[in-house]
Amino acid sequence: MQLPSALSFLVDKALDMPDGDVFLATLAVRLIADGVPLSGGALTQAAPHPVIERRTWLWRADTGRVIEALALARPVDLEHTHVARNWLAGIGTGTIQEDFSGGPSDGAVLAWTGSRPFSQSESELLHQVARFAAAPLALLAARSTLAALLTTYLGRRSAAQVLAGRLQREPGETIRAALLYADLRGFTELSESADAKEVIAALDAWFDRIAGAVHAFGGEVLKFIGDGVLAIFPIGERDAPAACDAALRAVAAACAGMDHLNRARAAQGMPLLSFGTALHLGQMLWGNIGTADRLDFTAIGPAVNLVSRLEGLCRPLSRTVLISGTFAAETTQLLTPLGEHRLRGIAAPCTVFGLQ
Repeated sequence: MQLPSALSFLVDKALDMPDGDVFLATLAVRLIADGVPLSGGALTQAAPHPVIERRTWLWRADTGRVIEALALARPVDLEHTHVARNWLAGIGTGTIQEDFSGGPSDGAVLAWTGSRPFSQSESELLHQVARFAAAPLALLAARSTLAALLTTYLGRRSAAQVLAGRLQREPGETIRAALLYADLRGFTELSESADAKEVIAALDAWFDRIAGAVHAFGGEVLKFIGDGVLAIFPIGERDAPAACDAALRAVAAACAGMDHLNRARAAQGMPLLSFGTALHLGQMLWGNIGTADRLDFTAIGPAVNLVSRLEGLCRPLSRTVLISGTFAAETTQLLTPLGEHRLRGIAAPCTVFGLQ
């Protein structure tokens, strides 16, 4: 006896699907081939992520397109499919059929609506589809979990390298980018005078402002180094002036965010948080270093050394932001020259600029 097309897909091909959107669209096409009068479908899966609680993919028969809806983390309940229900109710004329695939507590949910009410045989096929889908959807969830965990703890660039199988010591890739290094001042004193919860809260608030600004303007945080941040704005799809201008906009956004945070802290009688930021343009090597069985993706090279040393001048020059001459030569923003300065461990003096 030949299996329906949808079940055949779930047995033979579904394990190869790269993500939920392709899975849902392919399954829907197979169900239509089996004679199910679908108008739309939805797939909801839990998302192990610090911000996102679940992902929902929504498919329309009339366009064949899939869109994704993300739900932010909140207490988990069984109402996590209401987005799919509401959306499906707006495009179908029949009833909505929902099936848990893998169990109501930890599985996915498949939901469908049709151009007319489903017959008993069609409804039974959809129930079978949910049962057959449990294994491939569990595999998709496992892959998603791994990618989310690696991205959360390693960052997007490093996670991609690990997922691609780079698990040995090797030189890595050379990246030309605008580099940003930012460091929270007075953190040692704060750590000694405040309790642990207050210190962690201050660090999280600081990282939210600086890293959030970097990501908002197309940059990427490579490393958290104690209370410091190393980020890049790669030069590739955009040229050097665009990368430098994006980095400056990120710095301006971070400064605004920290000003707002400090007003809130002052109102609560808490100490203000100050920081220094340096910007440079150059090349860095991003690769695996460490022992044979314990590795870390790390940025090395003269450009990394210079930007971190340049940030160390912020306090003696009474500046929040300092910019190297190499970076200043590419940006379109007007800057204030601050002369040449010797940087610890750097042979040649560095021409330094500040914001106007």
